[in-house]
Amino acid sequence: MKARLIDKSGLQWLLDRLGSQGYEVLAPCLENGVVEAGPVTSLEELPAGVEEETEAGRYRLRFDGKEGTDLLFSHALTAMGWQRFLHPSSEPLWRAELRGGALEIQPLPAEAPRRALVGLRACDLAAISIQDRVLAQNDPRYARRRENLFLVAVNCGRAAATCFCHAMGTGPEVKQGHDLVLTELVGGGAHRFLVEAGSEAGAGMLQALPGREPEADDWEEKRARIEAASRQRRRLPEDTGDLLASSLDHPHWEKVGERCLACGNCTSVCPTCFCSRMVERTGLDGQQATHWRLRDSCFDSEHSYLHGGPVRRDRAARYRQWLTHKLHHWQAQFGTTGCTGCGRCITWCPVGIDLTEEVAALEVAA
Repeated sequence: MKARLIDKSGLQWLLDRLGSQGYEVLAPCLENGVVEAGPVTSLEELPAGVEEETEAGRYRLRFDGKEGTDLLFSHALTAMGWQRFLHPSSEPLWRAELRGGALEIQPLPAEAPRRALVGLRACDLAAISIQDRVLAQNDPRYARRRENLFLVAVNCGRAAATCFCHAMGTGPEVKQGHDLVLTELVGGGAHRFLVEAGSEAGAGMLQALPGREPEADDWEEKRARIEAASRQRRRLPEDTGDLLASSLDHPHWEKVGERCLACGNCTSVCPTCFCSRMVERTGLDGQQATHWRLRDSCFDSEHSYLHGGPVRRDRAARYRQWLTHKLHHWQAQFGTTGCTGCGRCITWCPVGIDLTEEVAALEVAA
């Protein structure tokens, strides 16, 4: 079976089925004034009719619905990525304890629940693929969580103003990395979902879905919606990596450094950043200590600390390191950039630094 066409009751059936199979279902919902992924059991918890208005340093929600019906996935992205369900921002790795004068070290097991992530976009899947290359073979905790995921993606029908996935080749159409992919359709006044499988597990779920075979009009509406989401104004030049490599001493970095707050917002929301640091937290009695892995940021002055002080002492150097690592060094290491074009770093930068504009400034000056 290639695809099924389901209505809202069929989508609720999918959520129920995943829950009955032991998955914790996580999907977009409204939380603290943003669209964010959280536990859901009902379609009523999805952000129906909600769109985000984004620009550099700006995020607002609009609650007006579209096309005569409240689309469940009318937003473009969750505010944060889905990374935290695979690589938590803080995690205890092992505990050391003094017992009878002897030191005992106990590894702490990783929490790896079965989770169904519903509502990922193509750029989110691309980010998971990027992290898989680095962490799946080297971090058993990540690998366990990754194995326990069921991924239900959604094709984009619109793009946020800060999206540039089309230029990066990572979206807006979901093509790989998913178990199931939904396309939300409303043509003819009928609210429905075109569901396609991307894995063996997804094919098994698709076979059981209550629905019917899609018709030519359904496929045409899918194509039109993806085409609409492809109209994005931000881009990066094709030779971005070479441009950055030849511009390491360009004075423009200093201009960016004067604006940058080194707050780390960009690395916090980036779905591919995974830098960490290790700390020990000792009990007040001095008899035990826990070794933690904490999310870190290359914008932290201590991130590059070596004997005698940090390697990158100023914010200009830290921003240059972040951008060149994403767009140049990743390409050299893995054959792809570390950026998926989701635009979250642009949206959540409090001073509105836009990486596409910063690269363009270097391009003009080259």
